[in-house]
Amino acid sequence: MRPGLRSLLLSPPLSIALCVLILLSLCLRCQAVQAENVTVLEGGTAQISCRLQNYDGSIVVIQNPRRQTLFFNGTRALKDDRFQMVLFTQRLVRITLSNVSVWDEGGYFCQLYTDDTHHQVATLTVSVPRASPATLRWMRDRREIQGVVSQQDYGKTYSVSNTITIPVTMRDNGAQVSCEASHPALGTQRKVRHYRLDVHFAPTVKIIPPPGILREGDSLSLFCSVTGNPLPRNVQWSRVNDTLPERAETVGPTLTVSRLSQAHNGTYLCQAHNNYGRAADHYALLVYEYVSVTPTAPPTAPPTSHPATSVPASLTPVGAMDPRDPGAVVETQSAVPYAVIGGVLALLVFTIICVLIVTIWCSVRQKGSYLTHEASGLDEHGEVQEAFLNGNDTREGKKEYLL
Repeated sequence: MRPGLRSLLLSPPLSIALCVLILLSLCLRCQAVQAENVTVLEGGTAQISCRLQNYDGSIVVIQNPRRQTLFFNGTRALKDDRFQMVLFTQRLVRITLSNVSVWDEGGYFCQLYTDDTHHQVATLTVSVPRASPATLRWMRDRREIQGVVSQQDYGKTYSVSNTITIPVTMRDNGAQVSCEASHPALGTQRKVRHYRLDVHFAPTVKIIPPPGILREGDSLSLFCSVTGNPLPRNVQWSRVNDTLPERAETVGPTLTVSRLSQAHNGTYLCQAHNNYGRAADHYALLVYEYVSVTPTAPPTAPPTSHPATSVPASLTPVGAMDPRDPGAVVETQSAVPYAVIGGVLALLVFTIICVLIVTIWCSVRQKGSYLTHEASGLDEHGEVQEAFLNGNDTREGKKEYLL
């Protein structure tokens, strides 16, 4: 090697410059990617661009701020129709995002997969016009429930909450309440969210007995109606101070006993419980003895020449059985004509009234005659006095006249 060339190669400034030239030449031949930041108004459409250098067909991937892949070499990977691939060339890849909201803010990654992975981040900024917060209110049965409203301002967004506290009972379980949100941006529309109350309470138990009375040989079926939240899973049947009969069967809330006898008499208990309490109900079973009654036929009347008369269907012979209750005897109804009895009673009352009228009339007439006799007696007294003065016998002058 010539001395001049050796001195040139060994010179430090020249060596550094030579290395820079070599690196520049390599960078001109390598692939690279660049991204651009974007600012857009809320509700508008944002364009996110990735510029490529020396692209040789390597894989290009675009991801959102949550590192979810939006597009893979121009093919959609995320099911969000707001994102669209509008351009894919060797120099430029561009996507659009419509109806932008503040939740879309963040860095979007443009990645180029070669021997060495290259990526750039395009920052999306969303501008929000200053607006008033939303109005929230709670409704139940078309009536508003007053609550406590709180609000926080995050600059671009507001956070508003409305909290209610209402006393509830078991009757409120399943009731519906609604939260309504209104905002000037919604116009006359309202956003509504419905909720159903889930009220937990202790169980209630009620035994539903069979209708009518029970006799020996009948079957017993008792149903235990249970409510509660959460609903009790198990229903327990038992007999107070005794065990259940051998023929007793329990299927869920139902107890059945076939071929009853008086030995089955007693108090049966149904119980249920959940995490909030226990409840029970009882049923007193009374089995009646079955009595068989044989009806007796009435004596046959001797045949007569008179035409047969029909007996009213309402008249039942003594000892007849009620088809609804074989052990019961129907009372015999009287066949006496009530119209005749009523006529006799009316005639008797009329006779008594007539006798009273005649008696009263005779009494009044006799009293009037007595008063007339007294008046005539005064005249006789004067005649007696005159006869006495004249020396006549008074016995001849004293007479009684009956008018």
